[in-house]
Amino acid sequence: MNPPPLTPSALTIASYNIHKAVGSDGRCAPERILDVLDEISADVALLQEADTRLGLRTSVLSDALLAARGWLAAPLGQQHHEGRAALGWHGNAILVRGEVRLTHSHRITLPCLEPRGAVLADIAHGNHVVRLVGAHLDLSGLARARQMHAIIDAVAKAPGNPPELVMGDFNEWRKGGAALAALARHWREVALGPSFPARLPIGRLDRAFAHHALHVAEAGVHASSLARVASDHLPIWVRLAA
Repeated sequence: MNPPPLTPSALTIASYNIHKAVGSDGRCAPERILDVLDEISADVALLQEADTRLGLRTSVLSDALLAARGWLAAPLGQQHHEGRAALGWHGNAILVRGEVRLTHSHRITLPCLEPRGAVLADIAHGNHVVRLVGAHLDLSGLARARQMHAIIDAVAKAPGNPPELVMGDFNEWRKGGAALAALARHWREVALGPSFPARLPIGRLDRAFAHHALHVAEAGVHASSLARVASDHLPIWVRLAA
């Protein structure tokens, strides 16, 4: 499902596991990732696997490429002594563009069996402020449940009280998993279809949960021909109305 035309007050937020920009054809093509976000008309992008995984984590989307396409990254990455930088925290990154303003961002450290993290950012759009949380959870169900409780605690302790939108790759194949149950006690799940694997999606690994005060006008899984090859996941998107 492709997003409907923009209205002046609409805000479109995408969540996308970009698989380090390596597509289902085996090619690393960062430009394709940004092309897919353009197809969605995304104002904000919560990315997973935005950095290399081994050794010194560095961004697969260069500063020059992001700037040329009008994107600003939240300051979540770690600068290395060689001068190279990661875009996100354990691969989780937040990008904004256009009239969206970043007002606050920070990393969330998660209990994990493998390196995992989540990120939080408050964004302003017009007269509205929304708190965004992006996450990429563990492959272990027990670890996912602990991680989700850590995210819920971090959101509760963050300064201010704007309505939240939680999105990401939760690695949960089951509808009744403990991590999803924890989320559902705090936010309502946005109805979305399967997003993984990109060429023939059968798993709803990528999900979104919204505060009751947010007006979700539309939401979907972006399944264009380009999206089916640009990563191993399809991006999901949520359109908020004023």
